[in-house]
Amino acid sequence: MADDVPMSPELEQINGEIQDIFRALANGFQKLDKIKDPNRQTKQLEELTGKMRECKRLIKEFDRELKDEESKNPPEINRQLNDKKQSMIKELNSYVALRKTYTSSLGNKRVELFDMGAGGSEATADENVQMASTMSNQELVDAGRKTMDETDQAIQRSKMVVEQTVEVGAQTATTLKGQTQQMGRIVNELDTIQFSIKKASQLVKEIGRQVATDKCIMLFLFLIVCGVIAIIIVKIVNPSNKNIPDIPGLAPPVPAAARRLLAAGPLLR
Repeated sequence: MADDVPMSPELEQINGEIQDIFRALANGFQKLDKIKDPNRQTKQLEELTGKMRECKRLIKEFDRELKDEESKNPPEINRQLNDKKQSMIKELNSYVALRKTYTSSLGNKRVELFDMGAGGSEATADENVQMASTMSNQELVDAGRKTMDETDQAIQRSKMVVEQTVEVGAQTATTLKGQTQQMGRIVNELDTIQFSIKKASQLVKEIGRQVATDKCIMLFLFLIVCGVIAIIIVKIVNPSNKNIPDIPGLAPPVPAAARRLLAAGPLLR
């Protein structure tokens, strides 16, 4: 009997967990027959589906452990253990078929069996379980090697993408460094321009003050010239006016007799 197959402690533990799930599935489907509410039936199916997922994971773990111990066990033990694994898969598939029946009767499309990733379908998950159960060890090894080759190719493509990303990052860093230096030069030029503007402003202010001073001097000279001209005009018009002082060079000539008297004045004294 398959139940009498000697197992290692690891396989025994996994087998016990799988058997517990099978008993829970059997009880769950018995309760499902007694539930009349479609919503409760849907919820019960979702719980049973979760147990099926866990059972599938444990069967895969059982298969991996079995392959690790295959070299340590006699051929007969390995055959019995493989039969045990096949019986587990068949029992799980029976619950899968039963769940499909209940799902079809409820018309519920939301419950999926095995989550194989984004976009994974229920039929694909079932086919994967059945295909793995019908493949020989050599076919499983070949499939594993093929998957490893595909993984290596994907890793190689990822490395190329990483190298390209690093190269683009280096080019970007170089460009940013050049732009930073250019911005530094621009800042220095702006500082120089600002300093020149300040010097120019100071120079303009000094020139303005000098121009204002020159204008004041010119205005003062203009007023003096105007005053001299006015005095000349008045003196010409009214030469007998004693209130206006004589301007050197413009006084009327002194008579000769007066000049003689002026010259002889000191002698008379």
